[in-house]
Amino acid sequence: MDTLKLEEKWLQETLPEGIVYPSSTVISGPGGSGKPLVEYAFVASWLKAGGSVISIPLQYPTMEMGKTALKDLYRVDLSDYENHVSYIQFEPDMDKHEEIGKNTVKANLLKPEVWKSAVETANNMLEPSELGTLVFGSALNLLLFSPTYRQGMLNYITEVIKSDKSKSYMFSVSTSAFADEIKQWEEAADNLMFTRMEDNMSLFFSVCRMKEVPFSTEEVKVPISEKQLDKIKEIAHATRSKIIPKLSRI
Repeated sequence: MDTLKLEEKWLQETLPEGIVYPSSTVISGPGGSGKPLVEYAFVASWLKAGGSVISIPLQYPTMEMGKTALKDLYRVDLSDYENHVSYIQFEPDMDKHEEIGKNTVKANLLKPEVWKSAVETANNMLEPSELGTLVFGSALNLLLFSPTYRQGMLNYITEVIKSDKSKSYMFSVSTSAFADEIKQWEEAADNLMFTRMEDNMSLFFSVCRMKEVPFSTEEVKVPISEKQLDKIKEIAHATRSKIIPKLSRI
């Protein structure tokens, strides 16, 4: 069993021995509850330990938000990891996928076969590492808004989370819609975590289930500023108002 030690003290309180890899993790909670900011804490530890990552930020048109959060919150400058980071941009108007830069792929991630080929293309852009590749995606629930592709992607992602051990996976999902479908992903994951945000802009994190490592179920407060949390809420609202109506027609 291989484990990744985590750098942030608030994560060490909950996961004293770290997280097993390869494994799959789902971070679940209401929309705008800071899930990507928690996710980036794991990504930072993964990169610092020498791993490679594929970023799939479904709610962001670029990785700029992620770059800023990683640098401001977790002391990671992605320019220092140029050969260990690749990106997949979500473009539902495309038919398949295409490379649009040295480390960037654009893809219609509503289609399981395109998701699979895009991830493999992005993986081939990375330097190999002993930890392997961490595929981390945020707002995966957006895939469920397409009536045409909902069931296919629900089943495909469930199978990836449950069975694919060629890589590690970490996905954040909003339970503000499709809670029953998202429960399927929660149940399939090796590791299950939750976030919530109080009205005073305080972010809380808890662990429900972990693979082969001890953990505390005690909720911890995540030391992130109100400004950062407010930005996440703003982006979540912008996403709902812009991309969801479009996906609902596909």
